[in-house]
Amino acid sequence: MSLTPSSSTAPAAADPLTPLLTELESALGSVQAALSQRDALALERHAASVQRLMTDALREGRERGRGGDLTPALRQRLAAAGAQVAAQRAALGRATAALDRAIDVLMPPEPLGLYGQSGRTLRQRSSGDVASA
Repeated sequence: MSLTPSSSTAPAAADPLTPLLTELESALGSVQAALSQRDALALERHAASVQRLMTDALREGRERGRGGDLTPALRQRLAAAGAQVAAQRAALGRATAALDRAIDVLMPPEPLGLYGQSGRTLRQRSSGDVASA
């Protein structure tokens, strides 16, 4: 009888998805903090970590799901992490659009007589890149 409880707790202890999800959730929290603080360097660093962890978690979840070993709790955590990534992606898209609008206000289109059509094309390709100006 003592073998049954230990054998049922051993797979949970050796479960690679649980610590992976915990690390992913922590990285998502770091991305959210970087977005809130508008820290581009931290955002880039944490986003790369989230991308790697999400790929690993999805691969592990897919393998576990095929075998029928994915518990509802782990499935819910994986789905919540995916939803959080989607929400953060949408927030970043809105922030990028706001930045583009601000740049358009600060740098209105030039009159056609000043640079002509080729100058306008050059400005659109640079997309506000200060180094290329």
